[in-house]
Amino acid sequence: MNNNKKNGKNLKGMVLAALFAALISSAAFFHIPLPGGVPIVLQDMLALLSGMLLGPVWGTLSVFVFLVLGAIGLPVYSGKAGIQVIISGPTGGFLVGYMLGALAAGLFLRFLLNPNKNHSAAKKWIMCVCAAVLAEAVLFACGLGGFVRVTGKGMDAAVKACVIPFIPGMIIKTTLNVILTGTLRNRIIKN
Repeated sequence: MNNNKKNGKNLKGMVLAALFAALISSAAFFHIPLPGGVPIVLQDMLALLSGMLLGPVWGTLSVFVFLVLGAIGLPVYSGKAGIQVIISGPTGGFLVGYMLGALAAGLFLRFLLNPNKNHSAAKKWIMCVCAAVLAEAVLFACGLGGFVRVTGKGMDAAVKACVIPFIPGMIIKTTLNVILTGTLRNRIIKN
């Protein structure tokens, strides 16, 4: 790959990562607080979508930028800000899970769905579903672990507070991520 083409791809990746960081951050203002301390948000969907669409490097970077913005004081964590939200808040594990879920989905798709090869439509959609489910599993594992660590509640209480109320929304958001990834990924990654 010549230098101009490589520089163009890097510039495109940086711009897309910055746009996704801004998109994830702006979604902070669309949240529904719940009594358990974990709100219903769109940020998780967008964070995981960044990994699925942009790949492991740029997608993870976009979530990292979002996390840094909140850590330095911008109220992008559902209206909250500061490193203490990540370290000692009930949603801190979920915030870290955004980045690790984006990384997992991006890596999964990079290795199993090469944009330079012709894959059957069925394989493409199955891999997108698998990547989305993997990303959600990583997100919820991190979130549950963080919630249990911070609140001192057991895993049963954590599942009741952090998983069960979110299942319908998770299904909708995961479906949207699969559709968007299946439709747009090759256009974004290939060009």
